Parts: sequence; structure tokens; C-alpha cells
Amino acid sequence: MLFVIDNGADDWRIAMTMERVLLIALELLVSAVHPVPGDFKFVWRARLAFTYIPSQAEADLDMVLSVPMFLRLYLIARVMLLHSKLFTDASSRSIGALNKVHFNTRFVMKTLMTICPGTVLLVFSISLWIIAAWTVRVCERYHDAQDVTSNFLGAMWLISITFLSIGYGDMVPHTYCGKGVCLLTGIMGAGCTALVVAVVARKLELTKAEKHVHNFMMDTQLTKRIKNAAANVLRETWLIYKHTKLMKKIDHSRVRKHQRKFLQAIHQLRSVKMEQRKLSDQANTLVDLSKMQSVMYELMSELNDRSEDLERQMLSLERRVEQLTAGFSALPAHLSATLSAQHAALVHLLQERDAKALSPVTPAPLLTPAPAPAPVPTTTVQAATSKPPAEDSPNTSTSSC
Repeated sequence: MLFVIDNGADDWRIAMTMERVLLIALELLVSAVHPVPGDFKFVWRARLAFTYIPSQAEADLDMVLSVPMFLRLYLIARVMLLHSKLFTDASSRSIGALNKVHFNTRFVMKTLMTICPGTVLLVFSISLWIIAAWTVRVCERYHDAQDVTSNFLGAMWLISITFLSIGYGDMVPHTYCGKGVCLLTGIMGAGCTALVVAVVARKLELTKAEKHVHNFMMDTQLTKRIKNAAANVLRETWLIYKHTKLMKKIDHSRVRKHQRKFLQAIHQLRSVKMEQRKLSDQANTLVDLSKMQSVMYELMSELNDRSEDLERQMLSLERRVEQLTAGFSALPAHLSATLSAQHAALVHLLQERDAKALSPVTPAPLLTPAPAPAPVPTTTVQAATSKPPAEDSPNTSTSSC
């Protein structure tokens, strides 16, 4: 039903596969196991420990049917899943779906182990201790004549030393049922011990800030040691030069002493540099790498955004260049059309001017008569109209008749 709701299926038969059918059948079988009403007996045979004497007793059938009922404890995990805030919160499930994280029992248990590991391990260990002790008591009560493992406190002691992998040997189960329970208890004890070690190691681990402080302090100390070692090298070098070049009488024993100290100083300097290199390598932890990865992811996302903006700007520039290209291609035709129109207009103006110049000028009509001009003497008119003589000759007379 959960699969049908999550995937929005209309028919429940769509979600039914062979694996789900087998799981449903197994769940029905586990849920169907319970004590049968009535008094039913069966003969239970076993072999006692240490003496290997066969033992036979009548046991109730309810004992065989009550032990498998602890398989129903898987329902606790389902209840934890269905009532978890991670499962009921829509935002958490949406984030999980985007990151391809399935909200199942395993994820809820991992979350609880991360939030409160000590509480989870304590509850699990105590529950396993009580259930295993009760099961051992039920399995051993028909074949324990000395009332050692059939007692509840004795069964708890047996389970505790088996859970902790101690095994004193003072108590041993007689039946195969008790041996199987002790075997499972030992396996679960080994797993819980490993989990306890992991939790304690996580609690003892330095935090990020503490690691940075520790690395800074160690780096400061190693820097001081490197300076001291370098100073020792320079001092011994000077002393060797002094006792070999500046002294008149060379003391070979003192020269060898300073040479020995010189080699020790070089070795100390190299070892301190090696420790500093190891410290720098240890400083690059997974936390720093994850932080660097997140920073690189942010830088890559920023570069992607900038590249998208650049692509948009390039596209706008391409469109503008195309528009300019189209304008330039249409420019010659536009220029030719404009020049043709101007030429035609100029020719028309020239033709109009020529036509006005060739047409006769008609005088304007006079509205009032003009006064008559005064009479001019005849002599004056003739003198004005006659041509002057070229030159005077003695045979001609200048007087007029």
C-alpha cells in the first residue's frame, strides 16, 4: 500500500511482484505463529553437558511456538519508520527524492545512530540481553536438574558472559535450542562491541576547530625546532672553519668533535622537516577535502552562470551584427534610389529655368500716361548722331551750312 501511495498507482495489483508476494507470505507466516489453545505435550530428548547422559522430558508445545514469536520484533522497526519525522515530513521526503535517497528502515536507523549512538546501543543491548536470557531459560528448564541455566538470573549470567565473549565455562546449555541462542548472542555481542568501539572513537576524535588549533600549535613548535637546528648547523660550520682556517695550530680532536655535531645537526634538521611534512599531510583531512569540494562546486556554478550570461550577450551581439549586415547590404540600393531621385529633381529644375529664359518678356500695362518729352534742337541731335571726323584737313571746312 505504501508503494501504491508513493507512486500514485490506481490498482494495487500493479505493485505486486514475486518478491513482494514472498515477503507478504513470510510476514503472514511469522504473524500466524502463536501458542495453540489446549494442553499439548511432546517428548524432548537431549544430551547433558559434561556427562553426555541422554535426557528425556515431556515439554509443552507452547514453548516451541512461543519462542518464534520474537520474530515479530521487526514490527518495531516499521513503527519507527512510519512515526519518524523524516518519513512524515513532506519537505524531507522531497529533498530525499531529489537526492535519490530512499526513506526506509535502514536510513532511519543510520540517522538514529548518528544523532544518539549511545542510547541506541544501550537499548539494543539491554533488550537483546533480556530476550536471550528468557529464551535460554525456556529452552533449558526441562533438562536442567541442578537449576543452573533454568533460573532466570543464571540465564542472564550465561548470556552476559557469552555476549562479552568471555565464556568462563561454569555454565553451558544442554539443548540445541539453548546452544543456538548462545551462538546468536555471541555474534550479536561481537557486532555490538565493534559498534561501541566505533562510537567511542568518534567521540574521542577531535573536531574541526580542535584539529586546526592542534595543527597550528604543532606547526609552531616544529618551526622553532627547524630554526634551532638550522642555527646549530651554521654554528658548527663556523666553528669548523675557525679551527681549520683561522687557527695557526689545528686541533684535530676538536675539529672532529665539531664535524660530528655538524652531522648531528643536519640529521636533526632533516628529521624535523620530515615531521613538518607529515603534519601538513595529516592536516588535509576528509573534512577539508569536502569543504574544498563544496567551494569548487560553488565556483563551478558561478562560472556556469557567467558563461550563460556571456552566451546571452554573444547572442544579442550576433543579432545586432546581423541587423547591421542587413542594413549595409540594403545601403547601396537605398543610395542609388536617393541619387536617382535627386538627379531627376535637378534635371527638372534645369529644364524649368531654361524654359523661363527662352520665353519673351511682355511689358506691363501703364495705368497713367507718361508726360511728353521736351523738344530737342535739331543741331544738337545731328551733332549727337553724326560721327566725328577722323582728322582735320586744310581743304575742308569745319563750319556747317
